[in-house]
Amino acid sequence: MEINVKDLTELKRAASEMINAYPQNRVFLFYGAMGTGKTTLINELCQQLGVHDHTSSPTFSIVNEYASDNGPIFHFDFYRLKNESEAFDFGYEEYFYSGNYCFVEWPEKIPNLLPTDAIEVNITLADFQSRTISFEKK
Repeated sequence: MEINVKDLTELKRAASEMINAYPQNRVFLFYGAMGTGKTTLINELCQQLGVHDHTSSPTFSIVNEYASDNGPIFHFDFYRLKNESEAFDFGYEEYFYSGNYCFVEWPEKIPNLLPTDAIEVNITLADFQSRTISFEKK
C-alpha cells in the first residue's frame, strides 16, 4: 500500500490507514533517509493508539516506552548501534515478541534479528514537504 502525504496535516490519515491495514501486526520497521519523517510518523501512530505521554526519538536511549490505551508501546532507534550484538545486550526479543506495538527506526542495523511478520514502512521525500509512505508485510 502507498500513501502520498503532502504536508503534516495528512499524517493522521496515513497513520490511521497503517494501523487499520494490519490490525494483528505489532512490529513496524521504518526505513528512510535521515530527515524523511520517521519519528514524526511514529509520533502520529502513537497518538492514534492512545499515547498520552510525550513522544520523542530514542536516539540516545535506544528505546522509549510509552503508556497507551493499548498497553505499552516501544519506540526504537538503532541508528547508533555498531553491530547486532548490541541489540542482544538490551534484550530486544523481549520487546519484539511481547505482543505490544514496536516501532523501529533504522532496522537495517539489525537485519538478522527482525521478526518475519513485521510491517516494512518506507518513507521517501518527493519534495521539501511531500512524502511517499509505502508499507507492506515483510
